[in-house]
Amino acid sequence: MARWESVIGLEVHVQLNTVSKIFSGAGTVFGEPPNTQACTVDLALPGVLPVLNAEVVRQAVLFGLAVGGEIAERCRFDRKNYFYPDLPKGYQISQLDEPIVRGGHLMVDADDGGLSCEGQAPRAPRLRALSCEGQAPRAPRLRARRRIDLTRAHLEEDAGKSLHEDYAGLTGIDLNRAGTPLLEVVSEPQLTSPGEAAAYFRAMHALVRYLGICDGDLSQGSMRCDANVSVRRPGAPLGERTEIKNLNSFRFLEKALVFEIDRQIDILESGGAVDRETLLYDAERDETRPMRGKELSDDYRYFPDPDLLPVVVTQDLLAEVRATLPELPDAKRERFQRTLGLDDRDARWLVADPDRAAYFEAVVDAGGQAKAAANWLMGDVAAALNRDGRPASMIPVPAGQLAKLIERTVDETVSGKIAKSLFDMLWSSGEGDVDDLIAEHGLKQVSDDGALTKVVADIVAANPAQAAQYRGGQAKLLGFFVGQVMKATRGKANPRKVNELLREHLDSG
Repeated sequence: MARWESVIGLEVHVQLNTVSKIFSGAGTVFGEPPNTQACTVDLALPGVLPVLNAEVVRQAVLFGLAVGGEIAERCRFDRKNYFYPDLPKGYQISQLDEPIVRGGHLMVDADDGGLSCEGQAPRAPRLRALSCEGQAPRAPRLRARRRIDLTRAHLEEDAGKSLHEDYAGLTGIDLNRAGTPLLEVVSEPQLTSPGEAAAYFRAMHALVRYLGICDGDLSQGSMRCDANVSVRRPGAPLGERTEIKNLNSFRFLEKALVFEIDRQIDILESGGAVDRETLLYDAERDETRPMRGKELSDDYRYFPDPDLLPVVVTQDLLAEVRATLPELPDAKRERFQRTLGLDDRDARWLVADPDRAAYFEAVVDAGGQAKAAANWLMGDVAAALNRDGRPASMIPVPAGQLAKLIERTVDETVSGKIAKSLFDMLWSSGEGDVDDLIAEHGLKQVSDDGALTKVVADIVAANPAQAAQYRGGQAKLLGFFVGQVMKATRGKANPRKVNELLREHLDSG
């Protein structure tokens, strides 16, 4: 069967992290009662005028500098006309042909078509398997890094929200979100698979969090994306595309694209034609379905907003914003490898979350060995966070205490097993000192040759049959004796010493 290839471009909507809205002084706190954060400007009452929030411009410029884009010296706002119940003005203030940022790029880890998180083969044989959500401690295998170019990033206001619950079959309108500042980032159609599109969305998610311009809470709609996708034979012109709207999950983005690509292939292989339309993704049914015909730019009747002056970005503002650029994920990843000796897999996993990376650095700064700190974060810390449903910003174990725990393992004050018990104590209480807990619970590792030699001799004497089998060539029975010694010492014996003493005693017997 002839091959198909997919062509994907994403429009990522980033809700900017400002105290007030883009054109009014109303608040932007999520979860407030409906219509309690909407003022006369948001309600579009007669006689009101929009006033641009300067912080919105600063954050957009910061993003543009971070992606290496061209910052417009002058840009303007336009009116995008369409009717929707939660859009009181009947138009959205956006930017069309004079965006604040043009170009730029994002480096993305290209997926290698491995198995999904559930270990299942892809549903459709024409597509690669879904990649993992990115929450498991083990990072997915990757083939290469790819540069994905950006077309533009422009500013606009968000619309309100229609509420369909608890209204006796009616729809309510909540305008709290109306006027919330958005930065819409449009990629070139260079993404080649659902897994790569999800990787791009993850990379964008990490970047805006590092910049501090968005909290990245997908469940609250702080970031969401629209996916434009088409299929074609290799080397053929671009096919007709469809747009999947309002995806706010890495996993749902990937699954929606898998379904839609298969759907388009089925249509074309049966002799049909793909319609240019806007779709919604139904996660329960795992399918896309039509929402409306896809609008073109002419349908929106854009024209410059007469109530807003053009925006001028001065050289002073550029210099001021450039001075606030933080260390970005790619630079941090490279530094972790170059200066801390981490491999690419560990560094990539750590920098994917800015809170995770910050905690790791705090542990290292407090004296914890880098590789050991990475192992703890990828193992016990990640497992505890997943178990409790916590983000990395809510790790209850102080970084200094994890560093001390690593030190006490390295200097053999405690065994690895006891260290895990101490970690659980620290996690549960959120307080305490490692050294105090070791002393209080009598957890110090036994490394004294005299004390351990007696325990080893007693264990070997109590298990003559196993001792004879070991001496007869069954070397794997050493593990049995180690386990017995650890049990007798309640896990406090130094494993290295135990192995040495057991070998000496058994070999000399």
